[in-house]
Amino acid sequence: MLSFSPNLMLRSARKGASRSTRWTKHALSHSHAGDGLLDCGAMNKAQSALFFDRLAAAIPVPKGELSYRNPYTLLVAVVLSAQATDVGVNRATGPLFEVADTPARMVALGEARLRDYIRTIGLFNTKAKNVIALSEILLSRHGGTVPRDRDALEALPGVGRKTANVVLNTAFGEPTIAVDTHIFRVCNRTGLAPGPTPLAVEQKLEKVTPPGRKLHAHHWLILHGRYVCRARRPDCPSCVVADLCRYKAKTIAA
Repeated sequence: MLSFSPNLMLRSARKGASRSTRWTKHALSHSHAGDGLLDCGAMNKAQSALFFDRLAAAIPVPKGELSYRNPYTLLVAVVLSAQATDVGVNRATGPLFEVADTPARMVALGEARLRDYIRTIGLFNTKAKNVIALSEILLSRHGGTVPRDRDALEALPGVGRKTANVVLNTAFGEPTIAVDTHIFRVCNRTGLAPGPTPLAVEQKLEKVTPPGRKLHAHHWLILHGRYVCRARRPDCPSCVVADLCRYKAKTIAA
């Protein structure tokens, strides 16, 4: 059962306001010029359900692409993945998780040695500090385990709403939907759940996603955005939801 603290939610809202604005500008800047983001009509409930039916038929059991061994290594991998590719993170965490796959082993490894393992990842200095700090908190407050609780997760260094949603969904099977740049683009471009911020998109997704589809919604949407509804040139001819999509500048087969 997820629990929520009003005080933490208020602090997170204040702390996240400027971050959300920067995030949205980053997402929009990485979309193609004339993309039509935030400028399309929304799908109705039946169309939204059909949208997910199509994605489910294409990939019945979608899987995330970050490599991990347990809830702790998943948490670390997601923290490291901010402004980095899954491929780059996996390349670094493969050797790292051989020597540090628990909070205790990570703390024993130390920040300096951790930096050596992840220096190929962007912002590795800050991320190393956060990983060591969150590992220490997991040991001191949570018995060395990753909490199945949004407030506790978001209280960890380097962990925001998106990371908490990924961990709750992937590690614990909660029907949470994390919104990254790919999902933000797909939802705005197609009209599935248009919104000006990641939180607005997440809230709309919560409303339009059929209950039976929520568990895998994050992975379906991120894979669709990564490989079909790409930022620079979406592959509209091969898209299984092209007829439902509100995007006006659809690409055509060569």
